[in-house]
Amino acid sequence: MMLHPELLRTARTARRPLLGATALLGAVTVTHLAQAALLAVALSRTARGDTSALPALLAGVLATVAVRAVLTHRQRTLAVRAGARARTGLRDELFVRLGTLGPARGTGNRAGAVRATLVDGVEGVDAYISRYLPQLLVTCVVPPLLLVAVAAIEPYALLFLCPALVLALFAPRWWDKLLARRGQEHWGSYEALSADYLEALQGMPALRAAGAVAHTRARLEERSAALHRATVAKLRVSLMDTGITDLAVQGGTVAAALVACASAASGRTTATGTYLLLMLASECFRPLRDLSREWHAGYLGVSAADGIAELRTAPPAVPDTGTAPFPRRPPAIRFQDVRFTHPGAARPALRGVTFTAEAGRTTAVVGPSGAGKSTLLALLLRQWEPDTGRVTVAGRDCAAYPLAALRRGIAVVSQETYLFAASIADNLRLARPGASDEELRAAARAAGVHDEIERLPDGYGTQVGERGATLSGGQRQRLALARALLADAPVLVLDEATSAVDERREARIGRALLHAARGRTCLVVAHRLASVRDADRIVVLDGGRVEATGTHAGLLAQGGLYARLTAAGQPCQEAV
Repeated sequence: MMLHPELLRTARTARRPLLGATALLGAVTVTHLAQAALLAVALSRTARGDTSALPALLAGVLATVAVRAVLTHRQRTLAVRAGARARTGLRDELFVRLGTLGPARGTGNRAGAVRATLVDGVEGVDAYISRYLPQLLVTCVVPPLLLVAVAAIEPYALLFLCPALVLALFAPRWWDKLLARRGQEHWGSYEALSADYLEALQGMPALRAAGAVAHTRARLEERSAALHRATVAKLRVSLMDTGITDLAVQGGTVAAALVACASAASGRTTATGTYLLLMLASECFRPLRDLSREWHAGYLGVSAADGIAELRTAPPAVPDTGTAPFPRRPPAIRFQDVRFTHPGAARPALRGVTFTAEAGRTTAVVGPSGAGKSTLLALLLRQWEPDTGRVTVAGRDCAAYPLAALRRGIAVVSQETYLFAASIADNLRLARPGASDEELRAAARAAGVHDEIERLPDGYGTQVGERGATLSGGQRQRLALARALLADAPVLVLDEATSAVDERREARIGRALLHAARGRTCLVVAHRLASVRDADRIVVLDGGRVEATGTHAGLLAQGGLYARLTAAGQPCQEAV
């Protein structure tokens, strides 16, 4: 009878269908009792040689069975509805929660473990809510009422039925803590195996290239063996639980039968009372047997409940309390004495960075690897909060805008592009679902990928496979560029957006992007200086500080890091 607060909270989201399913399950139990009473009367009359009413009694039994079949079907339908509502609501809530947690969550939880919680754990919650909870309520109500009926027929039967019921209900609770610990161990092993398998599948090309397939297979075998041991350990405790319940049920039923026989032999009860006592004694334990079955069906939800609660209540990286509308026109973006140190890092990533990306202009940020360029973008998108200083958009602190509005207003293209297993058109329309075909083509032309799409067998209807597996790295990156342009956000951020493109094509795409970005505030982070030389303003970062700002020509005239890198003609991270 383990009741987890997280599971009860989830059950409240499906209160109405759940109460209906519970009421119908109670009605099904009533049909069992009616059938028991009819059979007791039929058997007693048959024992006395009176068969005149037998056809009517048997017809009543058949009618009861038919009614139970209808009620059972309806009950299961409502239970499935309740479980689906709870499951869908919980999964949606967790998915939205993941979107607000930021990178801090991703560093502590592997994708495969989170997938196990979102998919398998939530499925277990469904069975717990739709099957176990209704049966638990019926079990708490029906046996005490039946004991009252048994006491009216033969009080001595309570001397055996009550201890048996108490033993069946409460003796397994002695192992609840052990069972919970075994369940957590089992779920932890399951999450670890799921995470390892997902990583192995995603990284199979790298594993083959490194000749590490055999080593990875051995590690997966170890994980599988650990899961097997955890499963067997949990089953030992669970079987002990089941064994005690079955012993109490069978022992109580046999004892009640002996009492019924003794009562009949002594003449304390009539034949009908004796048969009814036998039937009711069996029905006292039916809810317990059903509860044990439903408990095992929903136990996965109990095992996953702690992980679900941890994910649901995890604090986000930044608070989402903003209410201001995000500007529709291109805003100015300003970093004012921004300082930031990554959690666990010994040195700050940014040390008093101050500069302004002017509204409707293109500002490039360059510098060696580790200079703080990507950290600036993360602070702009509020994946983190600055330790000190401010990041403002249109004169307002970024925290003044709701996270969803802020991130809708800033279209981002990073060097790590992600395409879904859908058509090219579907992937592009993620940015703007209502975009027309001509708008798709215009964005693809600006990103320099339209002609290649047209040469594909199905054009914009071509399926790209999981993570865009059927496309080259450059094609994937240019599709991500087209998607960002299609979003038509007032701010466009390009974080190494052309790193997978050769230098000649990069220059052509860079010119097209600058043309397409007109009328937007554009922030470009790049290592290749040739891709940013036409920017309206260039900010040079070094060691988390602004080393210089200006135009390409002005920075060359100043000398310094930018001039040295330009003279070397190498990517920044290689030149420093």
